[in-house]
Amino acid sequence: MIIRSKAPFRLGLAGGGTDVSPYSDVYGGCILNATVSLYAHANIQPREDGKIIFQLPEKGEKYVFDAVEQLPITGDKADLMKGIYNRIVKDYVHQPLSFTLTCSMDVPFGSGLGTSSTLAVAILGAYSEWLKLPLGEYDLAYLAYQIERIDLKQAGGKQDQYAAAFGGFNFMEFYENDRVIVNPLRVRSEVLNELSNNLLLYYTNSSRNSGDIIEKQQKNVKDKKASSIDAMHKIKEQAYEIKEAILKGNLDDIGNILHAGWTHKRNMAEGITTPLFEELYNTAISAGSTGGKISGAGGGGYVFFYCPNNTRFEVAKALEKLGGWVQPYFFTKKGLETWRIK
Repeated sequence: MIIRSKAPFRLGLAGGGTDVSPYSDVYGGCILNATVSLYAHANIQPREDGKIIFQLPEKGEKYVFDAVEQLPITGDKADLMKGIYNRIVKDYVHQPLSFTLTCSMDVPFGSGLGTSSTLAVAILGAYSEWLKLPLGEYDLAYLAYQIERIDLKQAGGKQDQYAAAFGGFNFMEFYENDRVIVNPLRVRSEVLNELSNNLLLYYTNSSRNSGDIIEKQQKNVKDKKASSIDAMHKIKEQAYEIKEAILKGNLDDIGNILHAGWTHKRNMAEGITTPLFEELYNTAISAGSTGGKISGAGGGGYVFFYCPNNTRFEVAKALEKLGGWVQPYFFTKKGLETWRIK
């Protein structure tokens, strides 16, 4: 038997960073995001030899353990898989499991599309399907958040886990005590198609550790740094503005909103932008884009640009000279999916 799952990555269209404590606890955060046709995959094959095997074939990595109730967290790349296993055993099955877990992703780690959190949801989905756990979308997302942020002490926000679990276009609200409200948006098909045509997704061929940037952002809020907090307020306002533009079909407003947000994003914390991103942004604007955004915390990974009319072709041509590539995608309506093969 093989248990499979896949969870979609997301584009954070607006409000990114306001889902991170302590900002969300004090001021309340709002994020607009949408899932795309790029996925994290998890596959579980039960074993009968008393072993646990974690595999990352794309990286050529394999980790073998004896089946015990709690695996050691040692700082290696298998910690996410170990942390999830530990929580599943502790909270649900209360005995060791023997299996092979094989994970893969359609994008590189650290690419700004919510990679580790999306993979966490995919892995939890596979366990839930295998063990028939009574976990809905909110349960899976919150459990993934707890494992990453509390158990493994990895810096980050909350949006990625909920986007992966729910899928589609969502306006999310974040409050103190980890309260999250996911508001699905009904977006007309012609608007979806036009938006996916006009939002050009570009991979910079670089990655980053989002935790470092997020920790700086958190420190700025704790230290009550006015410029950083004001930037986050403006970023949050953009979530409302872009939501309205999409629901009303006023898509060309999005480029101008993104352009205004470019400066605000850079003011949230050091390291968000780099000389490469500045060059990319200026190149895209010169080629016909009206605005763009770093995907995720910043520092590397993906960036996307709004390209009205047919400017996407000239923008793509200009950007491809800078060492990265345009990423094909389309928006998806489904979140986490699981199934099994007998």
